[in-house]
Formats: sequence, C-alpha cells, structure tokens
Amino acid sequence: MPKLSIQEGLLPGKTVEERLAAAGHLNIDAVEFPAADLDARLPRIAEALDANGIKASGINMGRQDGCLSADVARRAAAVDALREALTCAFDLEADYVTFVPQCGETDLPDLTPYASPMELQKELLIWLLRGVSDLCDAMDVQLALQPLNHYETSFITRLDQAVHFRRQVDDHPKITVAANLYHMALEEDDLVAALRQHNDDISLVYLSENNRRLPGQGILPFSAIGEALTEMAFDGWLVLEGLEATDNPERARQSFQELPGSIQFLRGAGLL
Repeated sequence: MPKLSIQEGLLPGKTVEERLAAAGHLNIDAVEFPAADLDARLPRIAEALDANGIKASGINMGRQDGCLSADVARRAAAVDALREALTCAFDLEADYVTFVPQCGETDLPDLTPYASPMELQKELLIWLLRGVSDLCDAMDVQLALQPLNHYETSFITRLDQAVHFRRQVDDHPKITVAANLYHMALEEDDLVAALRQHNDDISLVYLSENNRRLPGQGILPFSAIGEALTEMAFDGWLVLEGLEATDNPERARQSFQELPGSIQFLRGAGLL
C-alpha cells in the first residue's frame, strides 16, 4: 500500500514542532521537508519527528537548480547543495530527495553544430546522475527527478523524458522519477496512462489538483488514478502538495481545516 506524506509548508504553525504536531493530529505517516537551510534545522526536526511518532518521507530541492548552469561556480555550488540534501535525508532516515534539474530557461550557449543548448543540458544531467548515484547508494536515498510544466521549465516536462535519463544510468535503483499530478495535467496527453506506462520508474507521486489545490478541490480523475495505482501495486510515497500556507496564517488555518476532507476524498478514490 502507498504511504501518505505531506509537505511541511501545508501544515499550520510557526515552528516545526507545531507543524509536526498538526501532522500527528491528521494521522499522516510522514512529512516532506524543503532543502533550503535544512542542515541547520536537523536537530529540531529530528526531535520533533520522534516526539510525534512521524517519519521524514523525503526532502524537496524546490527551485534550487543550477546543476546544469553554464557558470562553473554556480554549477559546483548546486551540486554541493544536492549532495548536502542527500546527506540530510540520510540523517533524517528519509527515503528520497526530489530534484528538478532545470527551472526556467537554460543559460547554456548554442554551440551548434557541435551541440545545441538542449544537447549540452542532457550531457550535463547524465554526468551529474552518474556522479551522484554512488552517494545515493552509500546513503540509501533515492534521487527522484521531477518534471515541471513547460511554463516553468524548458527542459524536462513529461515522465517519459525523465525516464530517458534513468535509462542512461542503466536504470540505477536509486535514480527514480517523481510524478506530480499538477504538472502532468498540463503536459501529459493521458495522465493515467502515463502513470501506468512508467510504473517501474516512479517512486513517489505528488497529489494536487489541476488548480494546485488539495485533492478533491479540482477536476482531476482521482478514482481512475487510484485504480491505476492499485493495479500497479504502487507502494511508494503519496505526497500531499498544494498552495503553501506557512507564511499566511489565515491560509494555513483554512488549509488545515480542508485537509481531513481531502484525505477522506483520497480514501474514497482508492488511493489510501
């Protein structure tokens, strides 16, 4: 059976202790944490996880990219940040780090006929995945490539594109794919068919609606998605994602009030 997690930013509270207590009240299995400034927060997070009997499902790099940048210093710093996130995941006993290789447009040069910017991006990503796969093995942490919609990236927008890079590293068991329903709704011809097609590559699914609100507050076919995941015998993480509420107290309260109904909706759709 899949396991349910929620992004920290969807939980109300000014401190991590308050947010994890809120997750505990919802009987959610785990929380996903943002990578930004995570190293400094590790001791408090670890204590709060233990106090509430909750697991860290994974770490999300968010919009921290740069691994495919033309600038050598920026590229090196981004790779270091990715390695640090993998180390933090190990420290928190989390299962994965979600990673978007490129946000927005590339700054790589056009070296046609030698190589186009897209070709350079592909080569850099393959090099990166080969370089970090040993660390993923050592840490026993998955690196999950997440496609974004074409409004947010000019690079990887569909599951099959992310899967292509997994093939380039011989389907390394620690290099996987994160399927985000919001982005898939914008890019895949058939969202449910895409999930089925790439069953063996997907390690986690981000649950949000076509309007990026909580499941049940939009028009995505969650019953068909639940049926597909059941047929796939999917046993990875289902991560509740939505409009982050951490910096908006009123939105945080509203989101928290909406979460039980959304979780019940997922159960009715066969996802839990």
